[in-house]
Parts: sequence; C-alpha cells; structure tokens
Amino acid sequence: MSRIGKLPIHIPAGVNVAFQDGVMTVKGPKGTLTQSIDPSINVTVDNGVISFEENTELLQDNTKQRHAFHGLYRALVNNMVVGVSEGFKAELEVVGVGYRVSNEGNVLKLDLLYSHSIVMQLPPEMKVETKSERNKNPLIILESCDKQLLGMVCAKIRSFRKPEPYKGKGIKFVNEVVRRKSGKSAAAK
Repeated sequence: MSRIGKLPIHIPAGVNVAFQDGVMTVKGPKGTLTQSIDPSINVTVDNGVISFEENTELLQDNTKQRHAFHGLYRALVNNMVVGVSEGFKAELEVVGVGYRVSNEGNVLKLDLLYSHSIVMQLPPEMKVETKSERNKNPLIILESCDKQLLGMVCAKIRSFRKPEPYKGKGIKFVNEVVRRKSGKSAAAK
C-alpha cells in the first residue's frame, strides 16, 4: 500500500463531497471540481473523512500500478478539497528593464521586448491581478481552486521569457532562486 494513500482526508466545514459512478465531485465556497477515479481504488466517504483503499479483486497481476494509483488519487482529491476551501495562489515576478504587465479582467497583457505585446486570455476559473510599483519588479498574482490548472497557466506564462542565468532577466516565481553564471570576463582571468 502507498504511504500517502493510507492517509485519510478530513473534510472541512462548508465543503460537500460526493462519489458516484467512479467520479468524485467536491463543492466548496471557492468552486466545484470533479475527478474520475480508477476502479482499482475503493473510495469511502463517511463522518467527514475520505479514505482510499486498493481494490484487491481487480488488477491482481499489476500491483505496482495499483500502488501508484492509490497515492495519486488520494493526492488529487486532497488538492481538490484544499482548493475549494482555501484556494491556491502563485506569484510571478517579471525581472528586466522595459518589461511590463497589465490586465483587464481575465486578459493578461505582457510587454517583454518582443516586436509585439503578448495577450493571453486566462480561463474563467482563475483570478489575475498585476502590481507595478516604482523601483520594484512587476508582479503577476494568480489565484484558482484548481491546482493543476494554476500550474499549467504559470508554466505557460513563464515560457514566454524564462529566467536567463547571466543577468537573471525573465519571468520567475517570487521565491525562486535562479543559479547565476559568470560571463566571459571571469573566464579570461
């Protein structure tokens, strides 16, 4: 059995969980999320606790796959419960002279010194906010109840200008450490 899969999930107040026909539905104050669950995993919801067990009747020959599913689905459902109750937040920092960000609703506009501005329409489940203060790097603050969606959108935004190792310019997470390289002058000494 998976160590993570053994851990029960406690349902916080204000969150409704339903499991029918292999689909887990979690509703809360921040939104509603659904996830299909493989039949090799048995899910029980009772007394405010969700627990996962491996179905030993199915997949007799592939126990390694069943162990992997056990921890995977427990982690996915836990992220759903945390997302609809508290939500997830990511902050991206835009480092570089002349780099600008702005938003109008869920439309994000990035000026990253290309010949054109990049305009990105974000999904309706996400909230975006941009901050541009004098003498500070612009920030992009993203919030969502879906952790997978938040990660995919952050990766897409980051792919427009990844942080480079020589001057550190680009789009990076706020607490991310970019390993810096010395340039040609250090090698010449």
